[in-house]
This record gives sequence, structure tokens and C-alpha cells, in this order.
Amino acid sequence: MSSLLEAYVQTEDFDITQEYQNLRENNSESGAFVSFLGQVRDFNEGDNVSSLELEHYPGMTEAVLNKLLQEASNRWAISRAKIIHRVGALKASDKIVWVAVSSAHRADAFAACEFLIDALKTQAPFWKKERGKQGERWLDAKDSDQAKARQWMK
Repeated sequence: MSSLLEAYVQTEDFDITQEYQNLRENNSESGAFVSFLGQVRDFNEGDNVSSLELEHYPGMTEAVLNKLLQEASNRWAISRAKIIHRVGALKASDKIVWVAVSSAHRADAFAACEFLIDALKTQAPFWKKERGKQGERWLDAKDSDQAKARQWMK
């Protein structure tokens, strides 16, 4: 089975209903569809958050996301996988990232989806700046994200 793997970095919002339909279209070999949606929270580390600015390294970011998709395809029997990651100025409740995977069986779809979100959080070159009542601050990678990503290296 050949995989259809897609990664997009964009400023524009996306429609998860349409993206889900695109994943299912002409995809009768898949019986399992798993997705993860990440959005901007209105709080972080005890502070209110009014907006989030995401920056990336154009070209390199897409290359890393495509490498992760290929790794997921090599590790699990998936038929399709897609990552959409937004950059630019976002406000609370805006969608940031959508990761979706389809497979013949749920175990592969769940594992591949979890791997993709864990790996992109630590490997893809994105930088986040929060704004709120406390002012602006750049966010560092969380130890918990690093620990979660390490589990896949075993």
C-alpha cells in the first residue's frame, strides 16, 4: 500500500471538516481515521494569553514535517497522513495544528498520529511568542514534550 503524505505550513485558517473529507475521499482501504487538533489556549503557566505569534524557518520546517510523515509511514501501516501547521498571529481559540492519519486498523492510526504530534512539537523549527497582561514572552520547549518525544526513540 502506498501512502499519501502531506504537510503544509500556512497563515490561513483551515476547515477540519473539509480536511477530514479530503482524507476520506477515494480512501476505501482505510477503516480507521485518527486526528489531533491543537488550538491556542487563553492561559499558560498561570497567566492569561491574549495571542500567540508563531514563527518558523521556511523550507526547513516543511522538510522536517515531511521527514516525520515518512518516518510514520515507515513505522506503521498507514494509508494517508496530513499535517497542517499555522504560523503568524493567532488569538485564543484559533486552530494551530491538525494532524490526521488513516490506516486499515486503529492501532496504527492512533500510534502514528500520536508520534507525529509528539515529534513535531520537539523537532520542527517553530518559535512561539505569547502576549498577555504580563507582556510578551518567548516560549521554551517543555520538558514534558521532550520526554514524550523520547518515548518514540526506543
